[in-house]
Amino acid sequence: MKLPFVLARRFVAAENLDDTIPVVRSLNSKRLFVTLDLLGESVSDRKIAAEATDAYVGLLMRIADERAASRLDANISIKLSMLGQKIDPSLCYDNLLRLLSVATEKDIFVRLDMEGSDLTDSTLSLFEKAYPQHPDHVGVVLQAYLHRTADDIARMCELNARVRLCKGAYKEPASIAYQDMPTIRDRFTDYMQQLIVNARYPGIATHDDILIAATREFVKARDIAPDRYEFQMLYGVRPVTQEHIAADGYRMRVYVPFGTQWLPYYMRRIRERKENLWFIVRNFFRK
Repeated sequence: MKLPFVLARRFVAAENLDDTIPVVRSLNSKRLFVTLDLLGESVSDRKIAAEATDAYVGLLMRIADERAASRLDANISIKLSMLGQKIDPSLCYDNLLRLLSVATEKDIFVRLDMEGSDLTDSTLSLFEKAYPQHPDHVGVVLQAYLHRTADDIARMCELNARVRLCKGAYKEPASIAYQDMPTIRDRFTDYMQQLIVNARYPGIATHDDILIAATREFVKARDIAPDRYEFQMLYGVRPVTQEHIAADGYRMRVYVPFGTQWLPYYMRRIRERKENLWFIVRNFFRK
C-alpha cells in the first residue's frame, strides 16, 4: 500500500533530492548546518548495494555542485547495511572506500550511522579499517544506552575520531543496554564530556532539554569554544529550539532524511520501540 507523502512531510524533507535541496538552503539561511540521509537500510542483494553506493556517490557530487554554485552547506550520513554490510563485510568495505574516495576528493564529511546492536561490532570494525585512509572525512555514531559504549568512547578518543553521540533508538535487551532514563542521561553526560575534551568535533545529538543544558553548562565552565563541538537534532523536531540554539552562538546541525523509503523507515522504528512513537507524537507540536 502506498500512503501519501503528506503523512511524513513534517519529518522527511522530500521523496527526491531535487525537492530536498531547497529545504537545505532554507535551513542554511537560518544558520543551521545540515546532514542529508538518503533513507533505506538492510540491503540483501549485491546489485541493490551497488545501486545504493552509486546513489550516495551521486549525492556527494550534487552537494559539491550546489556548494560551488550557492554555498550550500551539507554533509551526509549513511547506513552501512545499505552498502552490503549484511551480505559480505568485504563487499561493504569496498563500497565504503569508493564512497569515501569521492568524499575526500570533494571535501564532504560522511557519518556512518549506527543501527541495531547486531551490527555494532561490524560498523566499528569497518570504521576503524577505513578511518586511517580518510581521517578527516569519516565519523561514526555511538549510543549512550549500550553497556559497551564506555569502552567505545575511550577508543574513539584514542583515535581522535569524530563521533555523533545519541541516546539510542533501537529496542535492546537489559543484558546489553540500560533501560531507565536517569541512567541513560548520566551515561550520555559522561560521554559528552569525554568527547568534547578528548575527541575531535563531536556531535551532541539530543532533543532532551536536560542534556542540552548539561552540555551548555559544561562548555561554559570549561570555557570551551563553540567551534569544538556541535548540537544535532532531527528535521521537523523542535525547529524553533534549533534556531534559538544557533542564535545563542552554538553550532546546530539538522539531520534531514529524504527519499521514497520513508514509510518502512518509520514503521520499523515504531515496531521496534514504542517510545519512538511517543517521541514523534510528543514532538509534533513542540517548538
